[in-house]
Amino acid sequence: MNSLLSRALELQRVAHELMYFGMDGTPVYSDTFCRLNKEVLVQSDSLFPVQGSDVEEEANLCLALLMGYNATIYDDGDKEQKKQVVLNRACQVLDRLPVSLLKVRLLVYTYGEVYEESLLQEAHAIVDSWAKETMTAEQVEAVKELRNIEENPYPFEEVE
Repeated sequence: MNSLLSRALELQRVAHELMYFGMDGTPVYSDTFCRLNKEVLVQSDSLFPVQGSDVEEEANLCLALLMGYNATIYDDGDKEQKKQVVLNRACQVLDRLPVSLLKVRLLVYTYGEVYEESLLQEAHAIVDSWAKETMTAEQVEAVKELRNIEENPYPFEEVE
């Protein structure tokens, strides 16, 4: 595995840990929470200017950045702009990415930012094609993420 892909996968892992920090019932200590937030932001910012060398690497990088910027509470004042750049990159790579678990995950996190119904429909179409009785742990986790973002659209709200 190349260095960029391993860095992107590590950011995905740490961002996921931060997003679900304390959800397993373990105590949440502020120093650990702050350390994880800083670690995720530093990793996200270091990967932000990098481009993947192929479609899968770029998709993993976009996913890692969306997860990282969503998970952290810190913002140096440019996080929303960076997320927009990543969303633009994600939309470009989604068109070229073959049907896969990675595509579902990227669709889910992109949907969680823009709430574009077509992204949700495409994710559901892929998930519906999976054999439910033989789903991998990663597929089950992706379905849970999809349901969570779909059922809890925070911070999305429509202003009339």
